[in-house]
Amino acid sequence: MISVTDKAKDKIIELRQKDQLAGDHNIRVAVRGGGCSGLMYDLAFDSSSKPGDEVFEDKGIKILVDKKSLLYLLGTQLDFSDGLNGKGFQFVNPNASRTCGCGESFSV
Repeated sequence: MISVTDKAKDKIIELRQKDQLAGDHNIRVAVRGGGCSGLMYDLAFDSSSKPGDEVFEDKGIKILVDKKSLLYLLGTQLDFSDGLNGKGFQFVNPNASRTCGCGESFSV
């Protein structure tokens, strides 16, 4: 399962409204190769699921994840920070053995 904090939920709803997206635009979370630690998170709105996707729902937010990415993301929490140390979505991933300083890439 992938969970969402209240701050992330509020920011997702705010971005949907700002971009005038309907409620059927879910969050797609994926893992791609790259970054200084080897793997990077990819986060985007997506209005449809693809064959083989896993769909999770937390706090009314639907999260779409392809099966390959799911192996790296199980148990991850999506958070949002707007503090002095950086602003944006953050992934709290218990599977990551190492993360880069910016938090955008990781390794297992």
